[in-house]
Amino acid sequence: MRKRYIASAVGAIGAGVAGYLLKNEENRNKLKGKVDAVKDKLMDNQEDSTLDEAGKPDQLESDVPSQEENSKMVSEGSQFGVQYYNEAKEEKKDLK
Repeated sequence: MRKRYIASAVGAIGAGVAGYLLKNEENRNKLKGKVDAVKDKLMDNQEDSTLDEAGKPDQLESDVPSQEENSKMVSEGSQFGVQYYNEAKEEKKDLK
């Protein structure tokens, strides 16, 4: 019973502090900018990882079920994954 009250009190205090700190529009904009930057960084890393795996399906270090299908298609002569990888890399270079 006490743990519930402690958790509620901590939550209420946290909400109060957050409300006080974010009442200023400048602070809200700073926080939003930082959150967006972290989100973009995480999404870029995840996207690059998936793209790199698509370009070299037979050279993966781990056995990922979704990549096994791609590897099988390439071994049978399909070039879709490789073509997609090459085009995406070219587009990325053109944007930079």
